Amino acid sequence: MASVVAPPSAPHGETVSFRCADDVTLHGHVWAAPPGASHGSVIVNAATGVVARYYHRYARFLATHGFDVLTYDYRGIGASRPASLRGCHYQWRDWGEQDFAAVLRFMQERSPKSSLAVVGHSFGGFLPGLARGAGRIDRMLTVGAQYAWWGDYALRARARLLLKWHVAMPLLTALFGYFPGRRLGWLEDLPAGVAHEWSFRHQRFERNHPVGERQDVCDRIAQVTAPILAVAVADDDIGTVAALRRTLDYYRRAPRTLVCLRPQDYDLTALGHFALFHDRHAPDFWTDTLRWLRDGQNPWASRIVEVR
Repeated sequence: MASVVAPPSAPHGETVSFRCADDVTLHGHVWAAPPGASHGSVIVNAATGVVARYYHRYARFLATHGFDVLTYDYRGIGASRPASLRGCHYQWRDWGEQDFAAVLRFMQERSPKSSLAVVGHSFGGFLPGLARGAGRIDRMLTVGAQYAWWGDYALRARARLLLKWHVAMPLLTALFGYFPGRRLGWLEDLPAGVAHEWSFRHQRFERNHPVGERQDVCDRIAQVTAPILAVAVADDDIGTVAALRRTLDYYRRAPRTLVCLRPQDYDLTALGHFALFHDRHAPDFWTDTLRWLRDGQNPWASRIVEVR
């Protein structure tokens, strides 16, 4: 069930809310294409610990180019954060199994005849397959998509990231009852369950689930048959090529293309894990994504690492 509480002409999109199957209510925005100009619908999945508003400018850009776009905050984050995170039992898996499943239902009810694409950043590019019904996705674009297994971190940064996310984060989470990321300048605050799943992630994603659920998890991810264009960034210490390959292994029934972009492709010395969603990339990376989302054409054919 969804409710629109701002007019379609609102400059920041329509504010929407919708309820998950377990009665958790999420909040987000819909950015509508100009009347009669829609190329389909797009769901934008945020990275862990990043509020949806970080992607609003990109969503507005896609809308002006003919897409109906949904941005939303996962449970425990941003506009979908409860009054208190202490004692909150939300888990990382809930973002896929519950939140993204609700998003799929919402977009299908809103535009039942529209094609549906997903843009997923970081963990937001891995979680679609956790939702039952993800087989209805028509196309996926992922950026730095992985599930943060420490062994895939870039060697140059592995010790630092291990200390930060796999030592400091669980200790602080135990102390505060949630991860106080905002006060540290380490992304947003996170529910304890999400923080612990990140900190103690197994090399095989399904092994973070009870034994009896592991095959079901793999089968659900494999239900996705939509073509996936996975973007790695050469200087991304978290979303390395190895990490993206590990993610793509689970989408075994989907046509998968992995590309690796370099800072020098954009006349820069650094890009990292977040920069491509900054509006300075509207003339280049953002515009290139339209070719994939609208026409299914890989705009980075010269940067292909592998095709499966």
